[in-house]
Amino acid sequence: MNLNKRDGGNRSFIMVQIPEPCDDKSEAFKTGYKTIAEIGKERIRRAGKKILDGECHKDWKKDIGFRVLKVDTSNMADVYYTPGEVKQEDLLSTVDNIKPGRDNPEDLLFQVLVDWGVDLTLPIRSETIQEKTVFFVNEEPYDLIACFDTGITEDFVKELARYEPMRVVFRDNGFVSDAVKINVDQIFRQLSPATDVKSI
Repeated sequence: MNLNKRDGGNRSFIMVQIPEPCDDKSEAFKTGYKTIAEIGKERIRRAGKKILDGECHKDWKKDIGFRVLKVDTSNMADVYYTPGEVKQEDLLSTVDNIKPGRDNPEDLLFQVLVDWGVDLTLPIRSETIQEKTVFFVNEEPYDLIACFDTGITEDFVKELARYEPMRVVFRDNGFVSDAVKINVDQIFRQLSPATDVKSI
């Protein structure tokens, strides 16, 4: 970050830290930091604020932001990856492809980014459209548009198709009806034929 400040560069970096617990007698623990990873995040924040002080290169974008990602199991239920192994008596319990308690929209977005091989460092913004949270990945033309809310209508799908993203993803059980779910592909074929459409 400091080199970027000095020469206007756009370097990025990856840091990895196991969430090792802090010793409960340490100053860090007494201050409220439970793991070494929490200390690391705070150190990056403080370093970034300090780097913003003083003069900088005219071309520097003053980017001191960072993302914290955690390696975890999939948000998706086993049925999502192995639908052929579901028995008939288990069908009602597999209506939702997402594991119970794992439906945080940001977590689902990063699950999709990983599954689709989309760069995790791309800019992401969220916007409310028709009272639904929509994620836009990268700049126009967007690499991905995602909405994991329920109550998805044809009008909403048409509005998203106008952006002509490379990919779009919805929650599998997020549509107001089966008819809307069936028509999504057709809507995108008409309004944005190059878009890859997916439901999770």
